[in-house]
Amino acid sequence: MEEKNALLKIRDQLDVLDYQITELYKQRMDLCEKVAEYKIETGKAVFDPVREAQKLDTVQSYFDTDFDRKAIRELYQQMMTISRRRQFGILSAHGKSFHADFEKLDAIPKSGKRVVYQGVEGAYAHLAARQCFGTETALRHVKTWKDAMDEVVEEQADYAVLPIENSSHGAVSDIFDLLVRYPSLAIVEEVDLHVAHALMSVAGASVDGLKRIYSHPQALGQCAAFLEAHPEIEAVPVLNTAVAAAYVRDHQDPCSAALASELSAELYGLTILQHGVNQEKSNTTRFIVLGRERVYTADAEKISICFETAHKPGTLYNALGNFIFNDVNMLMIQSRPIQEKPFEYRFFVDLEGNLSMPNVINALAGLEDQITSLRILGNYGKE
Repeated sequence: MEEKNALLKIRDQLDVLDYQITELYKQRMDLCEKVAEYKIETGKAVFDPVREAQKLDTVQSYFDTDFDRKAIRELYQQMMTISRRRQFGILSAHGKSFHADFEKLDAIPKSGKRVVYQGVEGAYAHLAARQCFGTETALRHVKTWKDAMDEVVEEQADYAVLPIENSSHGAVSDIFDLLVRYPSLAIVEEVDLHVAHALMSVAGASVDGLKRIYSHPQALGQCAAFLEAHPEIEAVPVLNTAVAAAYVRDHQDPCSAALASELSAELYGLTILQHGVNQEKSNTTRFIVLGRERVYTADAEKISICFETAHKPGTLYNALGNFIFNDVNMLMIQSRPIQEKPFEYRFFVDLEGNLSMPNVINALAGLEDQITSLRILGNYGKE
């Protein structure tokens, strides 16, 4: 009983201290608001790295142990981060905040536009392009994803339709890397395409007689269960699912088959040996539509960004905190190696929101202040 009473007394003391701390926190934030007002008047930047470094060194000097020095430094880093976020909110209310340099439109222009996709007719990118732009739009195929981007940059096409993520096999990493290499392009729309891989070959072929199956590596991965059940069949990766179907047609080998769309079987005169081979029947691929114009619409609901942070502990944690603090939902995050910086990474993030929303603007302003580079890849909605 005495031990319980002793514990209660300690907790009472902690409650008193916590109240005092919260009162001091309020006073500190009031002073931070005055700092923000001063910065509005003088045009000074919110982030003052020299001042923050001095403050962290000072508070650390008040303690003797390594544990306490690290703890107080972390605590003050978080407090100063929160203070900056509050200051960004005040600056935003005065019209001084993050500007994404995107133009707001009523609708994404599609009529009379030229569209390219990677692969050949019957490829899933072809189906996604038809779903997005209709069958009357001028659709043209190119050999590689890079070729599709080049066509748009060189104004040989208005839009490129490219896969970026599959629901069962993950991100198409090469597309993320290409987005960095083409800063003049922006995502203007996305298309979700249900993907059902059919196994197809020439007339007279059978599953039991197959020795090779050709398809894109993503499609082969999405059909891994089938391939594991048939270890005698070699999986051969090729550039595109429809390219695989064309190859099987051209070689007329009953021991070879392709995994591709059912449209590919129709276009290339192949017989479907099995429908829906992929193990995930809800298998869906997300395609993005890239254009030259940095535009978005009022109903755009997703923002894709790319950023890099300093290669120091806690930088990613603090950067992502801007989304939490501003109630911005993060839908996806991917990391990709930075080629010129071994074992350092850039991050790709999808956010829920619109570039017109104050909380999104504040989150991006705070993020930009804490990282080394930021690029808005697009603000867009679904087809």
